[in-house]
Amino acid sequence: MAHSEPYRMRDRFRGFLPVVVDCETGGFIAATDALLEIAAVTLQLDPDGMLRREATWRYHVQPFPGGRLDPASLAVNGIDPHHPLRPALPERDALGRLFKEVRAAIKDADCTRAILVGHNAAFDLGFLNAAVARAGIKRNPFHPFSCFDTATLAGVAFGQTVLSRAVVASGLTWERESAHSARYDAERTADLFCDVCNQFLPIYAAARTRLGALAALEDERNPMVEPAPEPDEG
Repeated sequence: MAHSEPYRMRDRFRGFLPVVVDCETGGFIAATDALLEIAAVTLQLDPDGMLRREATWRYHVQPFPGGRLDPASLAVNGIDPHHPLRPALPERDALGRLFKEVRAAIKDADCTRAILVGHNAAFDLGFLNAAVARAGIKRNPFHPFSCFDTATLAGVAFGQTVLSRAVVASGLTWERESAHSARYDAERTADLFCDVCNQFLPIYAAARTRLGALAALEDERNPMVEPAPEPDEG
């Protein structure tokens, strides 16, 4: 694969489209605690290989019947689940709307599936999967267990695993008063993920060149055999 060829999202992450997700919840246990807010950010890859934030969707979610609401968690995220002006949707409706947008983004990027990007991504993926199961949604566009964790990436790149400190260490800005909003945290996580990927672009470019050369060598070793001509029946 030549350097002059444009970069494509379907090649950059093995056919996956990274979608950054942040969940605000009523606790830490996905099976029992309520999902209260979810935001997702899609990403775009420029032809020169630079990754950037694209679109954001955010939905308030009604606590599922019997869902636990830990006062300590609500104090952190500042959500009043029962506020009369809170425009919350049932889990099935919120996820249905979100998944429609994600599927469209997958199609536009010529990818096969979405992969969740999150800060401590196992937490967000766990709550997403639990809500999918409760809602009986059959077509989940996200990979069910693989994910990209920006806490890990930021720990490697910047020596920081807390989102706010990782963002600042990367040279981006952090607004403390906006934290623990699903939209804000998802967009900051998206910017952090893009920054790490963009700084790693020379490493990826070198790998792309090596794999392209290997593929060309394999083609030379195993040339396509032209099919034998059909016998002349005349």
